[in-house]
Amino acid sequence: MAAKPNLLVILIDDLRYDEFGAGGHPYMRTPNIDRIAHEGAIFERAFHTTPICSPNRASILTGQYASRHGIIDNVARDLASHRLPNYHLELQRLGYETAHIGKWHMGNDGKPRPGYDHWIAFDGHGRLNDPLLNIDGKYVPHRGYVTDIMNAMALDFVERRHDKPWSLFFAHKAVHPDAEQAADGTFAIEGYRAAARHESLYRDCVFPRKPNMLSATEVVKEKPAWREAFELKRSEKSRAMLAAIHSGEQEEIRLRARMMAAVDEGVGMLLEALERKGELDRTCIIFLGDNGYFFGEHGLGPERRFPYEEGIRAPFIARFPRRIKAGTHVRNLVLCQDIAPTFIQLAGGTPRAHIQGRSLLPLLAGKRAGWRRSFLVEYWAENAMPWLVGMTYKCVRTERHKYIRWVNRGRNGELDELYDLENDPYELVNLNKRRAQLGARERLQRELRKLTVEALGL
Repeated sequence: MAAKPNLLVILIDDLRYDEFGAGGHPYMRTPNIDRIAHEGAIFERAFHTTPICSPNRASILTGQYASRHGIIDNVARDLASHRLPNYHLELQRLGYETAHIGKWHMGNDGKPRPGYDHWIAFDGHGRLNDPLLNIDGKYVPHRGYVTDIMNAMALDFVERRHDKPWSLFFAHKAVHPDAEQAADGTFAIEGYRAAARHESLYRDCVFPRKPNMLSATEVVKEKPAWREAFELKRSEKSRAMLAAIHSGEQEEIRLRARMMAAVDEGVGMLLEALERKGELDRTCIIFLGDNGYFFGEHGLGPERRFPYEEGIRAPFIARFPRRIKAGTHVRNLVLCQDIAPTFIQLAGGTPRAHIQGRSLLPLLAGKRAGWRRSFLVEYWAENAMPWLVGMTYKCVRTERHKYIRWVNRGRNGELDELYDLENDPYELVNLNKRRAQLGARERLQRELRKLTVEALGL
C-alpha cells in the first residue's frame, strides 16, 4: 500500500481564472505554475460559490456553501472562524501534520485556529511590506516583501524533517493590493506593490479588450438591476478609491502580473525542494484563487463579488501523478468545495455528511456519470463598497445557462438575468423577459430553489 501523500494548497488572493500563463494570460510568464498544469490537470470550469474572500476561504476549508458554514461576508467573524469544521481537523485525526502559512481572513485577527500544528498568519489583509506576523500565537515584526517572506516560510516547512505525512495550506496576500480594513468590513485601498526587482516587468504590455468590457450606460440596458449601484459609484469617495489602484486601466492588470512574478518564484522553490527530497510525485498540489476579479467586464471593477464568469470562475490546477495524468483537461463543473473531500479521501478517510463538495478522485479516474450539472452562487450585500448596498443575489449556473435572482431589486423578478452561455459566453444578452425563454426560466427557477434549500443542509 502506498504511503499517504503530502497535501499542498497554494491559494492566491483575487486571482482570475486567466491570470497565469497556462490559464491564457496574453503576456504574464509563470513557468513554475504552468508546470503544475502541464504535468497535471487544468480544471477548465472550476468555480467559487460565494466570490468574495472570507466566505470562499471558509468554503474551501469546510467543503460547504456559505449558507451552511455561516461566514457570509468579510466582516470580522473571528469567533465563528474558530468553530469551522475545517478539513485539517480530520487530517489530524488521520495522522497528518498540518500547517497554515499566510492570509487567513476569516475574522480579522491572525491568531491560531483549530486544526493546525503550525501557524503563521497576519491580521486582516496584512501588509505587502514589513508585515507583522503571528507565529504560533506570538506576533513578530518582519522586514521585507510579504510574498518573499511567505515563500521562505513555506519552503522552510517543506524542507524540514517530517515524521508524518503533511498538509500545508499556503495562502498568499498577492495579488490583493494594500488595504486598511475596519471592523465593519469597509476598507480604504492603498494600491498594488510588486517586489522591487519586478517593477519594470511587462512595461507597455496590453491586455486585449473583450466584448463585455462596457460602460455603465451600456451595461444597464441589459442589466437594469445595476442602475442604482452605478449611480452611487460615481461619488467622490468611490472615485478616489478606484484611482488608487488604477482600476479599469491597463496599468492595474500589469501591476497584478508583476506581483505574480514573486508568487511564481515561490512555486518554483517549492517544486525544487520537493523534487530534491524525492517527495514531488507523492505530494498532491492544488493551485487556485479565492475569488475572481473584473477588469471592466460588465462595467465592474475593482470587483469580484458578482456571478458573471469573471467573478465566479476559478484558476484551478492540480498535480499528483498517482491519480492525475499529465496534460489532463477537465470540463466538468468543479467547485472549490471539492478540495476538502478530495484531500480527506486521499488521506484514507471518508468525507462526513456535513461536507457538501464532492471528491474529485472519481472524476479524475474517468467516472463522470452522475457528476453535478448545476450549482448555486450566493452573495449577501455588505458595506465594504459603498455602491453595493442592496445587491444581494442567488444564482444558478448550469452547464449551459445562468439565472441570477436579485433578491432586493425589482418586483416579481423583473430585473433578474438569464443567459445562454453556449450562444452568449460574454453574458451580453439578458433573456429574462423573452417569451421564448419562459420554459428555460421556470426550470432554472425550480433548480435555484432546490439548490438553495440543499445549501442550507436541509
